[in-house]
Amino acid sequence: LPILARQLGVPVRYVLRPRVAEVLAALQAGDADLTLTNATPERAQLLDFTPPLVSLELGLLVRPGSSLSSMQAFGQPGVRIGVSQGSTSQRTLAARGGAATLVPLPSLQAAREALLDGRIDAFATNKGILSELADRVPGARVLDGRWGLEHLALGVPKGRPAGQAWLRRFVA
Repeated sequence: LPILARQLGVPVRYVLRPRVAEVLAALQAGDADLTLTNATPERAQLLDFTPPLVSLELGLLVRPGSSLSSMQAFGQPGVRIGVSQGSTSQRTLAARGGAATLVPLPSLQAAREALLDGRIDAFATNKGILSELADRVPGARVLDGRWGLEHLALGVPKGRPAGQAWLRRFVA
């Protein structure tokens, strides 16, 4: 983003929000101009996205000592899988079904604690986040395979066609 700001000749001010819903609200209110997020069809109703910059595998981080060894964990009764509350992962996995129980958690810190104390058997999100979380949960491991992909793109509020066209050229 600093490169983008330099090319535009504008200052950068980072606005941090812990949840994507808060980022979307800031964009809608005019408190932010640009985001890098998972370009879902739901978010595309609010934002105009560039082509994806990167696609991330979605996976599972299993707690220390877990016998879970594959993505089939979603179909196993009695398995508790943590997800970020209100996230794309929560919506996608709920719609997908399966016998596992989804456990919405308010933060990655809460996910870490739930993995450590055994309230959840696994946590589901993109593998970038899972790898970072694994570093903070000794003995946890990211399973091989994936249950989906997340496509990260730059997004701006609807109604800014000149900005969107410029961003598309920038990304290309």
